Amino acid sequence: MKQDRKQIALVTGASSGMGRCFVRKIAENYPFLHEIWVIARREEALDALQKELPETELKILVCDLSDRQSFQALGELLKQESPRIRLLVNGAGLGHNGPVERQTPDGICSTVDVNCRALMVVTRICLPYLGRGSRVIQMASGSAFLPQPGFAVYAASKACVLSFSRALREELRHKKISVTAVCPGPVRTDFFRAGAISISPVKKMFLAEPEKVVERALEDAARGKAVSVYGISMKLVRLAAAVLPEGLLIWLSGKLFRNV
Repeated sequence: MKQDRKQIALVTGASSGMGRCFVRKIAENYPFLHEIWVIARREEALDALQKELPETELKILVCDLSDRQSFQALGELLKQESPRIRLLVNGAGLGHNGPVERQTPDGICSTVDVNCRALMVVTRICLPYLGRGSRVIQMASGSAFLPQPGFAVYAASKACVLSFSRALREELRHKKISVTAVCPGPVRTDFFRAGAISISPVKKMFLAEPEKVVERALEDAARGKAVSVYGISMKLVRLAAAVLPEGLLIWLSGKLFRNV
């Protein structure tokens, strides 16, 4: 790739939560970038982020990633500007808790559309603009390690993200492009409020600070790790999911983490 091409990071879900935190940390740790492209639905929140980071050049892209037309707009802009994407962060996500029988069809569709379809399509659109040394960071969840009663749709969507990321990582290995799936436990963001999600007392005990999760994710991506897990508790969950009977773990999950 030509070295004079604009070098950028692209972050979805940049208006709040983990995505917003990624933008801050990228601005702090990647000063050589020409721009950070920030994608979210709420223009006012993105404008506020620009004011918060006055020395960082943000390209604000107001998109609803549940709307397929937004993919076309992003693809056309990338084709027009042809940047080199050094860092792609798919941080957009949503979820609703409660038994599946209480979920609305629209709620299920929106969760899958944003968490799975949008992540995959945005990644595909960006692939031609990634090159040797580029990094892809996909926000999955510790829920990806194990089916979770009471949070079944969200956990299944994040298992999809983890599976997709690990396969994509192998596909891109020969191009020296790394793919890292980030699998935190509960994080202290407005994710729970936005999804009207009640959080169990057990999960409250293990709430992580978003800055710590993002710092670890960026470090693990720089090391080329396939999966980034922050905190001892989630590392134990990942280990348990690998070695203990799945049926037992699902039963325990339903008992310990049920929040409705």
